[in-house]
Amino acid sequence: MPESKTESAPDQPLWKTFLVFLSPLVLTNMLNALSGTLNNIYVGQMLGVGALAAVASFFPLLLFFISFVIGLGAGASVLTGQAWGARDVDKVRAIAGTVLCAGFLLGVVVGLCGMLLAEPIMRLLGTPADVLPQAIAYARVMMAALPLMFVSMLTAAALRGVGDTVTPLLSLAVSSSIILMLSPALIQGWFGLPALGVTGGAWATLVSMALALLWVAWYLKRRGRTLAPDKDFWRHVRLQKKFLKPVVRLGFPTGLFFITGSVADLALLRLVNGYGSHATAAWGAVSQVMAYVQFPAMSIAIAASVLAAQAIGAGRLHQIDSVTRVGLGMNLAITGGLAVGVLVFARTIVGLFITDPAVVTLAAGLLHITVWASLIFGLASVFTSVMRASGTVLVPTLISLGCLSLLLFPLGWAFSQTFGLRGIWMSYPATYAVALLLQTAYFFVVWKKKPIRKMV
Repeated sequence: MPESKTESAPDQPLWKTFLVFLSPLVLTNMLNALSGTLNNIYVGQMLGVGALAAVASFFPLLLFFISFVIGLGAGASVLTGQAWGARDVDKVRAIAGTVLCAGFLLGVVVGLCGMLLAEPIMRLLGTPADVLPQAIAYARVMMAALPLMFVSMLTAAALRGVGDTVTPLLSLAVSSSIILMLSPALIQGWFGLPALGVTGGAWATLVSMALALLWVAWYLKRRGRTLAPDKDFWRHVRLQKKFLKPVVRLGFPTGLFFITGSVADLALLRLVNGYGSHATAAWGAVSQVMAYVQFPAMSIAIAASVLAAQAIGAGRLHQIDSVTRVGLGMNLAITGGLAVGVLVFARTIVGLFITDPAVVTLAAGLLHITVWASLIFGLASVFTSVMRASGTVLVPTLISLGCLSLLLFPLGWAFSQTFGLRGIWMSYPATYAVALLLQTAYFFVVWKKKPIRKMV
């Protein structure tokens, strides 16, 4: 029961298999970034720099809350990938059902806590006083959307595990289309809708995710896919310890990495906020642009992890080295190419978010510093993702956590003392370069000498 061309043509050159899997995945993550970008463009152009700063203040907090789910998704992709490689369809459904149930419950708990604590958290982050009320209002609506967001992310992760990267792409196309039409209408109160201001984009995001999930359920059932929400699948939607435990074991270190990265970003944002609301708005614009470069790098790492897991499940261990080489090569070509494009068109790209010429100049200069961090991050992520596919997560995660916790903020603070605001962004490429060197050393010196075994 093949879910994608990657399964129907296993003997084709690996780079073609990789590209067939990767292309929809890259487009999915680009569309995912586009959804947030559209909101920021609408907010910045319709409501001004102050409203954009309010949204930007919440962005690192959102990343913090979804970080553990990103880890669960990584663990789910690996485990379903191994089960799919072994052609154990019942086990694939059981893993997916367990993960979706856990994600929804986690979303409810985190969303409620986030809504209640939005104001003290935004104050703790040092959000500029002139945008604090808008930032709190935006944060509360986005927190209400977390259960749907978590389920959506984990659904996409489970589908990737069975080789389906097209359905998540189509789902995001549905979601992005709704956001494109609904966000400006809710922000400005068009077509008789209420004018919600800065929260309009957040409400549009919530509605779009709900409708996109309904569309995915209909699409999978119509196509008769393995993970279609039929009666056979629903009986697996419960917490099963034997599947949740390995998913958490694989995903928790990855989630902890993203949480640590988010905490470090929040700490750096406090430094940025000290330079005023224009610096905060520049942070938001740079973060949005960097997502377009970093998401393809993350997509390549996800593809490497899933294809390596499927190879392990199918007993094709000889393919692991090839998956690693292809992943590194595609990072150099795709992520590197995007980085060059950002360098050339930095001012034009930033101008989509910001109308103030001074802030545009500031943000464009910051992009020239930080854009290379995504390429370095992508190369390191290929090594960690391939190792994760075999169940090796502890040491690679410790390396990543050590670099983020011991280097990123201290370097940002130290560089800012000498170079000012620009120095904060210099800490990203410096930190990721150290992580790449250490991950590469562990991969070749230690991991390649270990035996590889199936986990399911």
